[in-house]
Amino acid sequence: MSAISAVASFWMEGAMRTLDAVRNGFGMPMEDPEPATPSRIVFESGLVRLLHYEAKETVHRTPLLLIYSLIKRSFILDLKSGRSVVEFLVDKGFDVYLIDWIPPRPADKWRGFDAYVNQDIRNAVRAIQIQSGVGQISILGYCFGALLALMYTALHPESVKNLVTLTIPLDSTTRDLPIEKLSAAMSEASAKMIADMYGNAPAAMIYSFFNLLAPTHHMLDKFVGAHRQSNRPGFVDTFRLFERWLHSDVPMAGKIFLESAAMTRENSLMKSAMKVGSRVVDLSRVVCPILNVIGDRDDIVNPRSSAPLVNLVGSADKADLHFPTGHMGAAISSDSLKRLWPQIATWLANRDV
Repeated sequence: MSAISAVASFWMEGAMRTLDAVRNGFGMPMEDPEPATPSRIVFESGLVRLLHYEAKETVHRTPLLLIYSLIKRSFILDLKSGRSVVEFLVDKGFDVYLIDWIPPRPADKWRGFDAYVNQDIRNAVRAIQIQSGVGQISILGYCFGALLALMYTALHPESVKNLVTLTIPLDSTTRDLPIEKLSAAMSEASAKMIADMYGNAPAAMIYSFFNLLAPTHHMLDKFVGAHRQSNRPGFVDTFRLFERWLHSDVPMAGKIFLESAAMTRENSLMKSAMKVGSRVVDLSRVVCPILNVIGDRDDIVNPRSSAPLVNLVGSADKADLHFPTGHMGAAISSDSLKRLWPQIATWLANRDV
């Protein structure tokens, strides 16, 4: 069986599994856990709900916008007190905003990168500018959210003061991880079959995709880690919240699913050949200071996929920051909160001028 046929077969079988899962309630909207950090909704439009976490004592003038991935809920960034990126940044005096993506409905299958980048993110940035009274903001994008942040910065450089990309999946020619091999094998016809069948790429399919291709990430963390560390204070609560996040997959709008598959096949974003709306995303137009954070133990985003970024942008102030962490460890591990995020905060603070 060819690679393409294998992919098609996998997703056809996945279609039946998805229908069964949906009948049993999988993928139905669930409430997020209670947030660790107080916030308020300051803007809502399209599929953006913009949350504002106001620092008790604002030290830094430039607001910071966090952009997370589209396929899971963003509460992983504010999991619980002591394990919260948002809490850490607010405590450091940053005025933090977070795009809380609204899951796409069947009627939203038309939404592609143009809608998410040039409408949703652009509107959110404008709302922050109006509320804060500043012309430029800092943006931190995580995983797929880093791709969206990079595209926005290249298309609207005048509004971005600083950019942090965290575990960005940029170079799709890397083939070290199972997830990369299957992504590369998905043909245009296979991707179209999924979009035609469902409209939006179903949450259950996305979950099964990652669960199949990153078994170490899910199984060892879930069982061995829980057993060995269950005597640590607060670990059981953290584990349960993390488990809840692992099952927080949401659908992916049909058009952006197709465009993402094409971007992966053609490596078009890295080549500055990808069109979003009517414009090509030219990475040389990213001229603000940029910090590219790479997880050296990442089993979801290959560190080698993130590495080329700083050589492609037009910024004079640019750097890689390597850290020995896995994909989710960057957000919730105590080591990352003690050693990685202080470096990110210092980098941003030094450019708050």
